[in-house]
Amino acid sequence: MAVVTQREWLYEHTPDGSARFVLGVVGQNPLVCFGINPSTAKPGDLDNTVKGVEKFAANNGYDSWTMLNIYPQIATDPDKMHDQHLPELKAENERHIAAAIQGRATLLAAWGTNLTIRPYLAEMLRDILKLTEATGAEWLSIGKTTQDGHPGHPLYLARTTPLIPFDMSAYRWSRP
Repeated sequence: MAVVTQREWLYEHTPDGSARFVLGVVGQNPLVCFGINPSTAKPGDLDNTVKGVEKFAANNGYDSWTMLNIYPQIATDPDKMHDQHLPELKAENERHIAAAIQGRATLLAAWGTNLTIRPYLAEMLRDILKLTEATGAEWLSIGKTTQDGHPGHPLYLARTTPLIPFDMSAYRWSRP
């Protein structure tokens, strides 16, 4: 007889569905992943990026995963993100991030080259780093960085690619 375990989902979003702050599965040792912006993934209906995060978590000894984003606007194409960020959306995202990373020792940088598509994204990352520095968290990336030094995006890397340390202090887009 097979035992089916019911997942307990984390799903925090705006009432109108225009932004998602947190998506994941509850566990004791989650892989906490940061992307650029969410797509339409939700509990029971994951997109390929989030399926990749789920697989990287499983392949690296994590019992669960949490997906966070630098900017929470839902857009299936990052080029369709707001031209200017909404300050209230940024503030709400940071509140959710602070709660989600509390007590977490490991964070996965996984936004690929998309950090450069909007000027405000690097500023937002710097503000998020202020939150993560307080936790003393270690940053990882999926394999080697891109040619420009960005951490890899889970959609474009083999699920067997190892997670390796990522030096956020040396990442040029994280510094003013």
